[in-house]
Amino acid sequence: MRAKDILYFTAVGIRTIVTRRSKPILGTIILTDDCNLSCLHCAVHHRKNVHYPYLDIVGEMERFYAEGIRILFFCGGETMLWQDGDRTVGDLVRVAKRMGFLLVNIVTNGTLGLSVPEADVIFLSLDGMREGHNRIRGNTFDRIMEQAARAPGGNICVYMAINRLNRGEVEELARFVRDHPALNSISFNFHTPYAGTEELALSREETVETVGVIKRLIREGYPVFNLYSALDHFIAGSWSRPCGMCIVSENNRRYVCGRCIEEEGLCERCGYLFAVEFSLLFRGNLPVIIDVVRTYLKYA
Repeated sequence: MRAKDILYFTAVGIRTIVTRRSKPILGTIILTDDCNLSCLHCAVHHRKNVHYPYLDIVGEMERFYAEGIRILFFCGGETMLWQDGDRTVGDLVRVAKRMGFLLVNIVTNGTLGLSVPEADVIFLSLDGMREGHNRIRGNTFDRIMEQAARAPGGNICVYMAINRLNRGEVEELARFVRDHPALNSISFNFHTPYAGTEELALSREETVETVGVIKRLIREGYPVFNLYSALDHFIAGSWSRPCGMCIVSENNRRYVCGRCIEEEGLCERCGYLFAVEFSLLFRGNLPVIIDVVRTYLKYA
């Protein structure tokens, strides 16, 4: 991320504090519920294998931009499956950049390719080393690594959802990312226990211990794309939920923060660290602001 973009987000944060009004700055558009995997922790139910139309998606992008959203995520399902005629995700990224979005990111399982150099960050779902990852996502680890080796952009951030099956691999995977020439950074989330996946959620004691590992990794210089100063707030629950700075849109239906808001009691068990970070950032938490400058200039 460029320094002037950091200044833009800082100005938005200051305006939010002064006016005490929270307007979204991060928007996610779900392109499809279609997916080529069936992961143990997946929260996508009742798949219809729908690919939403290009013009509808672009229309929502235009509305997002007009409303002041400047960070855009494309998600699925599996994002790289999306197409409308001959249009692909790469076309959407290019349109978004022309509109003026400051960060345009993709979330993908990486099995179908990672060659979208126009994206600022490709968040690659990798849930452990080979054996651990394959236990959760099927026999895909080697295929993903082959795709990563061919990717041209240098913009890949591994995206690990920590649960009871893989929490012991946090440090090993971080070391793997640090030493892999095609991987730029690693971002951690904690499993949010959607209905049917509750047994994968960490206990409070396990969460505290794992957060301690992540904080140590950051102190030791591992390429962790999480904000150190937000982690204690995550443990303490001292952040506003749902995060009004984030919007998710699927088929022109919007959700504040995320789709999990519709499941009773789930917001209180949220494991999405981005929501914690943006909630704190735009309420003027100074250590978080400083961490954003350091972290996003380095990895975004």
